[in-house]
Amino acid sequence: MIKVVFVCLGNICRSPLAEAIFKNKVLGRGIHDSFEAHSCGTANYHVGDSPDPRTIRNAKKNGVLIEHVGRQLCEEDIAYFDYIFVMDKSNYSNVLRLENAKQNEHKVHMLRTFDTIKGDEVPDPYYGQEKDFQEVFEILDRSVEGAIHFLLQRP
Repeated sequence: MIKVVFVCLGNICRSPLAEAIFKNKVLGRGIHDSFEAHSCGTANYHVGDSPDPRTIRNAKKNGVLIEHVGRQLCEEDIAYFDYIFVMDKSNYSNVLRLENAKQNEHKVHMLRTFDTIKGDEVPDPYYGQEKDFQEVFEILDRSVEGAIHFLLQRP
């Protein structure tokens, strides 16, 4: 089983949406038993919280259901997960600050690396409007699709 975690700052917008999109896609392909997927944040702002209501609405509008409770990334996660998909450069740096991260840096990937439309980071829609949440959904949908393709190619 391949274990993946999606990481953003607060774990209420981008990463829970990426997790939900991932789970939806692998379930639709009938390969969900091959994966374990979670999400978390590098900060502790929203530990125990549900995703942002705008994220939930946007996901539902796009046919994806989110069941998630916010949590913070910890050192045990670095050892546990096979792949750590981060949303932006700040998240990437924050992940690598954890005690055991340097020797596991090969597990950490910018999620947008797998997007068919080249881009650097998944923008944070938190201070934006509904259109920003839709843009993030579309970026994540493409990037997660590419990440699944990448994971299926791994030995």
